[in-house]
Formats: sequence, C-alpha cells, structure tokens
Amino acid sequence: MMNIAQYLDSTYLKTPQQSGISEEETLQIVRDLAQEAIDHHIFAVMIRPDYVAEIKSFLNEKRSNVIVGTVIGFHEGTYSVDEKLAEATQAVNDGADELDFVINYQAYLNGNLELVKDEFLRCTQLCIQHQKIAKWIIEIAALTDAQIADLTKNISTWAEENFDEKDLENIFVKSSTGFFQTENGKPNGATFEGIKIMLDNAGKLPVKAAGGVRTPEDAEKMIKLGVKRIGTSSALALIKNDSSSKGEY
Repeated sequence: MMNIAQYLDSTYLKTPQQSGISEEETLQIVRDLAQEAIDHHIFAVMIRPDYVAEIKSFLNEKRSNVIVGTVIGFHEGTYSVDEKLAEATQAVNDGADELDFVINYQAYLNGNLELVKDEFLRCTQLCIQHQKIAKWIIEIAALTDAQIADLTKNISTWAEENFDEKDLENIFVKSSTGFFQTENGKPNGATFEGIKIMLDNAGKLPVKAAGGVRTPEDAEKMIKLGVKRIGTSSALALIKNDSSSKGEY
C-alpha cells in the first residue's frame, strides 16, 4: 500500500460562523488536526490565517516537522492584489510554511489577464523571497475544460519566464477551494479529468488536487497521475482506508 500520508494536506477551513461553533471550539478542532497530523505522519495541516501563529507554536512545542499551510484571498479570490499581499505577509510573519492563494478567476473569466498575472507574480515573489511554497487555486469547477487548460498554461508560462528553475518546484497549481457552489450535482473539487488537464498544461509546476478525493484508491490514482499533494478534510479516513468518508476539502 502506498504511503498516502506524505502527500496529504489535512484541511480545516470553516470559520466559526460557518460551522456554528465558538472561536475556542474552532481553535480546538485545529489543534486536534495538528495533533492528528503528528500522530499519523501527515505531511501538512491547512488552516485559516487566524490560527497559523497558534498552530505553528503548538507544532514547535511538540518538535514536529508537520508543515503549516494557510489560504490567502479565500475563498472568492476577488481580494485586491494589495489585500492578498497584506494577508500573505501576515501569514509569513506568523510562521506559515505554505500559502495557497485563490487566483482571481473572476478577473480571468472577465478577460482581465493582466490583473491575474500581476497578482501571480507579486504574491509568488513574496513567497519565494521568504522561502515559502506558493500554491495557486484556480477553482476548476467554475471553468470549462478549455479554461482550465488555458489558465494552468498561463500560470506555468509566467512562472517559467519570471522565476529561476530551482524555484518552480515551489510554485503549485491547485484545483479547488471546496467552497464553490455548483449546480446540478457537478463536483466542486478535483476530478480525474480536471486534474489530467492541469497536469498536461502545468509544465514544470507541481499540481495539488484538493477536494473530491474520497478513498485511498482515489488518492493513489491521483498520485499515479502525477499530483504531488492532496488537500482533504478526511486525511485520517483516507489513511485508515475508510471509504465511507466524503473526502471534502
């Protein structure tokens, strides 16, 4: 059996308001997520920016090498470039190792490619300068197959033209937020078809599949396709071979 844990970003991104619980209860969930990652050798935890400093301190106290990731411009992606940079800077200062930016796919759909390129270059540069991983969420459920290919290709081209080759392994393209509302039962996370399109157009950039990975078999298939990371809110269930998990982001 493949060691799936080393590919997983164990994820909790609900706000207290979204889950209907208190701030302290949310913080406890996030602490438990970090402890679970330590206990089961899960690669990373992916959490809201508000909890990065607390969880980084928690992991340091445990002398753990679990990676701390957070989301920027989440989940709509329509924050201004300056707002994303400010949020990212705070996350870096709080100790985040990886920053998952929601690309402004609405701007892309409206034809404003220069804005999308500008935010990609400026925010990625911030991460590279601080030796952090940058991941760009393109929200594939909001895009057609042709748009998934085009946006992924653009990100790849911008990265290869503007950053050193040694840095490209630290610039990911990622599938989904898990919060996009689809219609007619369409998946809102990673699909094998969508991930294949991303992989075919990502060039030298690694790809992260987020959401929709429901079973260990799905995870292994994604890894064999070529993804380097998998984002899931059901990391422990995947490791324990519980196929009843919903596998949400």
